[in-house]
Amino acid sequence: MSRPLPRAFERLALSNLLAQSAEQLSLAAVPLVAVLLLQAGPGEIGLLASIQSLPFLLLSMPLGLLADRSSRTRLMALAEALRALALLLLLALILTDRVSITALAVIGFVAAVGTVAFSVAAPSLVPALVSADKLARANGRLELARSVAYAAGPALAGALIAWTGAPAAFVLSGMLSVVAVLCLRGITEPARAATPARHPLLELQDGARWVWKSDLLRPILFCSIVWNISWFMLQATYVPYAVHTLGLDASGVGMTLALYGAGMIVGALLAPRVIHALPFGQAILLGPYFSVLAAVTMAMTLLWPVGWLAALSYFFFGSGPIIWVITSTTLRQTVTPRAMIGRVSSINIVVSTGARPLGAALGGVLGIYFPVSVSLWCVVLGFALQALIISASRMRTLQKLPEPLTD
Repeated sequence: MSRPLPRAFERLALSNLLAQSAEQLSLAAVPLVAVLLLQAGPGEIGLLASIQSLPFLLLSMPLGLLADRSSRTRLMALAEALRALALLLLLALILTDRVSITALAVIGFVAAVGTVAFSVAAPSLVPALVSADKLARANGRLELARSVAYAAGPALAGALIAWTGAPAAFVLSGMLSVVAVLCLRGITEPARAATPARHPLLELQDGARWVWKSDLLRPILFCSIVWNISWFMLQATYVPYAVHTLGLDASGVGMTLALYGAGMIVGALLAPRVIHALPFGQAILLGPYFSVLAAVTMAMTLLWPVGWLAALSYFFFGSGPIIWVITSTTLRQTVTPRAMIGRVSSINIVVSTGARPLGAALGGVLGIYFPVSVSLWCVVLGFALQALIISASRMRTLQKLPEPLTD
């Protein structure tokens, strides 16, 4: 029987679950408020989504540097407290009938800072709290929390707004953020060796150089870029295709998308057994290969236009890539000096986030000028390319995790 994870990590995992739930709840509630209270159209909703994603692009590297140079628990607590204050302000605006699209955009931006802080600081803190042989298990716990929040958050937001009105969703989200901060207070970080102060740009350059020179981290980065481009090409194509070709109504589209979250939960639960049963490199390859299977399954709806095939595709997209997230995060934590994990994690976030609008734009252009079949087969080619990138690397020969670096 495996030994339990340290109590400090358990507090981090609970805080992460609460913070992720707060994020998904507010992320789903904001566009609903915009549509129901402000009669916002697709343009305004697109603007809100873009602004809510900007912190990942603009703040990941600065926050990653802070995670390497200061208290990670303090960084996460401050960012989550900022989210709670932003949601409290939004609640006040709704109650006083002063909410606007601009206010939703600004507050959405501020609230997303908490998510960015957790995304860069938690991977840096985990190796300090958990021994190397338990890293994959610990990362699986964190990703399971994210999967549950991703699956339940939108449904809960919609139910709360439908039953009790918009304020309830933001009250609950703010309360979750506050409790997340309280959980972090019980974590004592191990002391870190003092390092000489250098210019922030030089420190970020060190992280980028480390990723570029690593024959393990570099293919992970390129695979992630191509995966995100392909994924957002699909997202730009899917809803119109599901409605006009597959004949799904709004609830049917929602059901197929919900299978993505269900797949994430199943994948996160199975990940520890998969990692234990397979050589580590093969476990990493499962995510890219499942993505190809999922894309081909979606393309098969061109021949058999039925909703259950689309739902199965989204289930595969959830279950396989979550194992990739767990295994690639564990590898990154292992082969990166601990003093640099925050910056290296932030580089991966920035590059992946930057690839998303490119994928969405490509999907939009293909949808305008070509039949939907062209879009879907381009998605298949994109996911095939990311699988080839990682398969051609040293990753496929990796039997186990390398010895962890500590400095």
